Amino acid sequence: MRFRPGARLDPSQVSDRRGMGGGGLAVGGGGLGVAGIVIYLLFALLGGGSGSGSYGSLNGITQAQAPPSQALGESCQTGADANTRQDCRVLADINSVQAYWTSYFKKHGKTYSLAKTVFFTGSTSTGCGTASTDVGPFYCPVDKNVYIDLGFYQELHDKFGAKGGPFAEAYVIAHEYGHHAQDLFGDLKPGSDKGANSRSVRTELQADCYAGVWARNAVATGYIVDLTDADIADGLDAAASVGDDRIQQATQGQVNPETWTHGSAAERQKWFKRGFQRGEPTGCDTFSGSL
Repeated sequence: MRFRPGARLDPSQVSDRRGMGGGGLAVGGGGLGVAGIVIYLLFALLGGGSGSGSYGSLNGITQAQAPPSQALGESCQTGADANTRQDCRVLADINSVQAYWTSYFKKHGKTYSLAKTVFFTGSTSTGCGTASTDVGPFYCPVDKNVYIDLGFYQELHDKFGAKGGPFAEAYVIAHEYGHHAQDLFGDLKPGSDKGANSRSVRTELQADCYAGVWARNAVATGYIVDLTDADIADGLDAAASVGDDRIQQATQGQVNPETWTHGSAAERQKWFKRGFQRGEPTGCDTFSGSL
């Protein structure tokens, strides 16, 4: 996955809080303690559990190892920067994903509202409560921001066995912005249901499908030179690594479909593939029929 060297990046789409610290309540996979946190956990990439222990082993909060970074506007200006720095690369992913959704909404007579991504370390304040790193990347429908500690990508590799790579990073971003698109479509409904056929699972799988749709259209956004078969394989590998069954097996030694909130590894791959193959959000109806 390579970015066009001359592509101009838009750092205004990111709020960089790295190294600042958030304080307050640290919310893990099983912790509730502030209003709206059920919604917040529903849309966390890895933080779906509530007392079941399904995701409780995401311990080891990533702490800031350096002072706050330079302003992204100074260090991340072009696609050339994205080809050499992780934070610039993730910024380019954000720009590309939002360029796609902006274009799609416009073509269908609607307005897409840009959502910022907040880079943080340790913990940070959000419209859905104070969040800690161990919850994983998530979309908060209250303030309509995406939150991520970039150290998550290393955890994805170290704890869940994902191969990693630039497109695996992009998949995570595209999934979270899939939730923002759902929000704008009016399809993002609050709730805390669980189970293999729950609305929570269907919501997450649609976000995976939307990530695949973006991937199919990524080059057309003007930020990305090409996506290879190896890139797509890395994305599918990342999707599988955060399947409920994979995480449960790794963390508790057994699989309990009745507590699922995000879908199995196979389902996550299936719906990402469907989005990539069809290239249209209309092909991502996870709310009808079987999964």
